[in-house]
Amino acid sequence: MIVITGTVRIPVGTLDRVRPAMRAMVDASRAEDGCLHYAYGEDVFEPGLIWVSESWRDGAALELHAKSAHMATWRAAGAELGLHDRNLTLYEAVSAKPL
Repeated sequence: MIVITGTVRIPVGTLDRVRPAMRAMVDASRAEDGCLHYAYGEDVFEPGLIWVSESWRDGAALELHAKSAHMATWRAAGAELGLHDRNLTLYEAVSAKPL
């Protein structure tokens, strides 16, 4: 399993403008084969900070996701909407269990 976690930033006060493009990308990503979990969430204490959390069945599924049309659309929209400071980390997990 591949786990990705981290943050991106949007200009403070623009969440309502960013949300439609973000929602379209998240919905399309969740529908992909191999997507186990995909979420973006606004930090409750730091305006403009968006937390990213993803889990993928394997590297092949993640590669297809990265090459998808909806991710190309998201990258273009993100550049136009001012997304910046992308800080993501990929982990290869060998097991998972509830806490």
